[in-house]
Amino acid sequence: MTTTVYVPGDAGALSVGAGEVAAAISAEAKRRGVALDLVRNGSRGAYWLEPFVEVQTARERVAYGPVRAKDVPSLFAADFLKGGTHPLSLGLTDSIPWLRSQQRLTFERVGVIDPRSVADYVKHGGYRGLERALQLSGADIVQAVTASGLRGRGGAAFPTGIKWKTVLDQSAPQKYVTCNADEGDSGTFADRMLMEGDPLSLIEGMTIAGIAVGATQGYIYLRAEYPHAHAALKAAIAAAYQARYLGADVAGSGRRFDLEVRLGAGAYICGEETSMLESLEGKRGEVRVRPPLPAIKGLFGRPTIVNNVVTLTSVPWILAHGAEAYANYGMGKSRGTLPIQLAGNIRRGGLVERAFGLTLRELLYDIGGGTATGRPIRAVQIGGPLGAYVPPAHFDTALDYEALAAVGAMLGHGGLVVFDDTVDMARMARYAMEFCAIESCGKCTPCRIGSTRGVEVIDRILAGVDGERNVQLLEELCETMVQGSLCGLGGMAPFPVQSALKHFREDFRARV
Repeated sequence: MTTTVYVPGDAGALSVGAGEVAAAISAEAKRRGVALDLVRNGSRGAYWLEPFVEVQTARERVAYGPVRAKDVPSLFAADFLKGGTHPLSLGLTDSIPWLRSQQRLTFERVGVIDPRSVADYVKHGGYRGLERALQLSGADIVQAVTASGLRGRGGAAFPTGIKWKTVLDQSAPQKYVTCNADEGDSGTFADRMLMEGDPLSLIEGMTIAGIAVGATQGYIYLRAEYPHAHAALKAAIAAAYQARYLGADVAGSGRRFDLEVRLGAGAYICGEETSMLESLEGKRGEVRVRPPLPAIKGLFGRPTIVNNVVTLTSVPWILAHGAEAYANYGMGKSRGTLPIQLAGNIRRGGLVERAFGLTLRELLYDIGGGTATGRPIRAVQIGGPLGAYVPPAHFDTALDYEALAAVGAMLGHGGLVVFDDTVDMARMARYAMEFCAIESCGKCTPCRIGSTRGVEVIDRILAGVDGERNVQLLEELCETMVQGSLCGLGGMAPFPVQSALKHFREDFRARV
């Protein structure tokens, strides 16, 4: 009997040697005359344990990690193909506390299946959502998404069902479904993990969206810096066409849905939906003035759904299990689960999917294990480079859109970057403002000029020049950008600076 061994082909795992480990396992098996089936799966998200190797035993999967290529001969000697004990043994994969504590809906297959196999996807519950959707009217599909409480997981948290209904209600000869996979926020990698570890779930989610609103063409706008995701998506799309889950006769329904991947050119601003649409049309990535909304006049002037990867990959679970089952997770107006990405100075960094409602403290300490340095956490930036810096005084805040907004923070794409007590928050504020100055599309004056002037003002503060006056000037400049910018980049770029001034003002006063 051939044993199946899983070694992630995920970009994060590859960066710490998973490719070398896979090659070493193949070579050692050949040397020993052992037959095995090596599957390059997605990462389970426990990045501090990568490369994370699993073996399918007669019981369950048994895990080992972090495995280096040099460890492979001793793993074979310990009979790891039968779950043998080794210093790198982690026990049964599903019993690892990090995974056992999670509520994986969107990520239920990531790390479990062969990402490029339609048969494996279907075996593990894939395409059940589409099968259900094909039995419903477009309005019923939209109603199910609305009733689930699903909100956009890309930043604005706009109710997905309302956006879809707007597209459904438009009368147009052509409609589109677009996926914004231009994941550019610092500390975020959920989109990449999904596209590399379970790309068919994104394809299924976009197909359901197309069936729901009457769109026949979809585009995945992928950042060029994700070559592994690009390869995984192309392979999965080809497999879906071959299995007739894409094309002129989706799953034998007589309905058409076609899908393509388009690469971005590295502009952060194209994470904003209208800039992405401009880029998809072959134009410079700049923000459009709204109204009209993309749902009414979007890609090529047609009604268009714009959602990100996590949002669209949440849809198949909702259709397969029901809106009520999804809405039973979470709290308040934040329903379902959120893939949370732990990065920065954190002991157990990686991806955690949990229902809304756990506190920052639980996440940072109980799950993340505190800082990697062992020093106290001084701040955590939530929601990417435009997110606020949150101090320990707010660590008992629940991970919930409204609860975080109440303390001046935003959840965004669910990325958290952790800093210990050695961080200089005035310099972090400068870094955040400089990022905006570099990435501004330049269309509106508050963002284009304000971000550059902001960096200059912070530099004067850091140099100890006329400190109190420049701190006041910086606060006024931030407010002007918030109130006057055309889109979220300029409107939210001051958030990190404002939060640093509010919670860590002593770092600025040290220069005054």
